[in-house]
Amino acid sequence: MNGQFSWRALLGALDWPLLAAVAAVYSIGVVTIYSAGGGSAAMGSFYAGRQLIWGAVSLVVLVVLLRIDCEFLFDQAYWLYALCCLTLLLLFVLGHRAKGAQSWIDLGVLRVQPAEFAKIGLAFVMAKRLTLFPPLDLKNFFSALALGGVSALLVLVQPDLGSTLVYATMIFAALMVAGTPKRFLFSLVGAGLALLPVGWMLLKEYQKKRILVFINPELDPLGAGYNVIQSRIAVGAGHFWGAGFMRGAQSKLRFLPEPHTDFIFSVFAEEFGLVGGLVLLALLAFILWRMMRVALWSRSVATKILVASLSAALWFHAFESIGMSMGLLPVTGLPLPFMSYGGSSLLANVLAVGLVVKLGAADELERRENAVQERAPISVQKG
Repeated sequence: MNGQFSWRALLGALDWPLLAAVAAVYSIGVVTIYSAGGGSAAMGSFYAGRQLIWGAVSLVVLVVLLRIDCEFLFDQAYWLYALCCLTLLLLFVLGHRAKGAQSWIDLGVLRVQPAEFAKIGLAFVMAKRLTLFPPLDLKNFFSALALGGVSALLVLVQPDLGSTLVYATMIFAALMVAGTPKRFLFSLVGAGLALLPVGWMLLKEYQKKRILVFINPELDPLGAGYNVIQSRIAVGAGHFWGAGFMRGAQSKLRFLPEPHTDFIFSVFAEEFGLVGGLVLLALLAFILWRMMRVALWSRSVATKILVASLSAALWFHAFESIGMSMGLLPVTGLPLPFMSYGGSSLLANVLAVGLVVKLGAADELERRENAVQERAPISVQKG
């Protein structure tokens, strides 16, 4: 997958535009969290301060990650995935229930959401499995599907439907990039659609209500539909230029629920308007493009699958979070990458981007070495 290079060479090959875009979205997030929390007069300073601390921790983890050989992580993919599944199992013993799901482990000073980090293990195990056993026949296809399905099932029974959909998207992306025949993929999509009635019966009542109020928020305007209605109002109130920093009425008057987490985009859109929203979308699109660029340029199948899985997770998070804030998708509570308040989400996304940046830098350095070797003169020994 990649070799070890000097620190100076590695820094020179890093995708700095990608890292700069991530830093920009994170900075926008901290400012928006401060505003969503009501500024220094309320909880804004507390939330923003905590997010800055998590940003510093993520930066340290990123630096450490850049010095880790990704080949080692790839070799230990099954053990890494098993550890991730174990942490998901621990939720049923140590988990803290919030918002109807038992998705958090409360460590006292902080709460950790294992499902965020288990995405890394899923991406690695899918990359290894599909590289060693390409899904070109039904046996390899179903074995890979079952392997990835273990973690998705553990998340589903928490129950965390949003994260389950993220896992499903990652698995589908990995299978597609690995060269799965189209008839298998179409059959998988068809089976998923056919099982929708069964899935509906398995949903919790609050999950069913979220879907119903997505279709018609007026069914319960003061209950389950309240979040959707207030979020739409906030986004629409931004108009073209926005109301201005700290001037968003929906969040300041506490009409908008969970403004610093689930509906962070609504706060930003109200204060910075259509222009600000388009800038944010452009930054997120740039991040995804630079990540996919690594997969397209790499000659390693494992790298392609790994990067595709991580990119798919980031894309789905952004797509769903922004969509639900605008009332275009059902509310799932998925955080907006690098913006929403929360250490687990931020650290997991930084790990994902860090892995992609490291793999891209390693591939770039290998290409440079090969180019130098090809240009080197061939010495002929005289007899």
